[in-house]
Amino acid sequence: MTKIRVSEAARFLGVSDDTVRRWTENGTLTPLKDDSGRLTVDGLELARLAREQAQLPDDPTNIGRSARNRFVGLVTGITADKVMAQVELQCGPFRVVSLMSSEAVRELGLELGSVATAVVKATTVIIETPQGKSVI
Repeated sequence: MTKIRVSEAARFLGVSDDTVRRWTENGTLTPLKDDSGRLTVDGLELARLAREQAQLPDDPTNIGRSARNRFVGLVTGITADKVMAQVELQCGPFRVVSLMSSEAVRELGLELGSVATAVVKATTVIIETPQGKSVI
C-alpha cells in the first residue's frame, strides 16, 4: 500500500492540507500513520477521491470522437507568425500547448480568454515514477 503524506495529497488534489485533514476526520479518507508516526492516506483511496472530485467542464462541441483525452480550458497564450502558431490552454491545473498553423488559429476564432478543447490522441505515453524509473 502506498502511503501519501497529507501535504502531498493536498497538492495532488489542489486543496489545502487542512482540507485533507478534515477529510480524514470526517471519514472521506482513512487516516493512516507512516513509520515516523506522521498522518498519511492510502494512495489508491486518494486516487479514487481524485477521480470523483474531478469536475472538468463539458466539452462545448458535443461531437463524438474516439480520442478519450480531452481537456477543456481557456486560451491563455497565442504566439503566431505568418505560418505557425503556438496556442496555450489552461485546463484546470494543467497547461496544454499546441502547435498549429496561424490559419487554423484564425479559422477557429481562437483569442485570449476563449474556451477551447485540446484533444490528445497519442500512441506513446511515457509514465514516470518518483523512483526515477520510466515505462514506455
